Amino acid sequence: MRTFKYQSTPDMSPSFSFSEKTVGFLIEDGVFNKKRAASLIAEIEKKIERFGSINLYLEDQGVERFTLPAISEHLLFKYEHKENLGKVALVSDRKWIHACASIEKLLLPINVKSFAVEKRLEAMKWIME
Repeated sequence: MRTFKYQSTPDMSPSFSFSEKTVGFLIEDGVFNKKRAASLIAEIEKKIERFGSINLYLEDQGVERFTLPAISEHLLFKYEHKENLGKVALVSDRKWIHACASIEKLLLPINVKSFAVEKRLEAMKWIME
């Protein structure tokens, strides 16, 4: 049976681990701007530094809006760390996030897959395989 650890602090997105090399972050309400993206990226980089290569689960939990600088920062991070990212699961009900995942598949050699929120258990199963 797999369990996961959950942690959160006021300065970062809540995170959890499915295993040592499979981590998840819940991106909660508010505006996801460049500052929040940098904070999230710093947390992901800590996991990469510790484990070398990770699988990443990201779930949109009612973010009011995403800024373009935050999105571009996140895409640049994925490009720069393509060797360290095994699978990336994006969970959201926003159609444009699913479209971004499709574009990422074309541009990056990373196994990216998007899921609707109602399919989050399927996303968790996929990311742990």
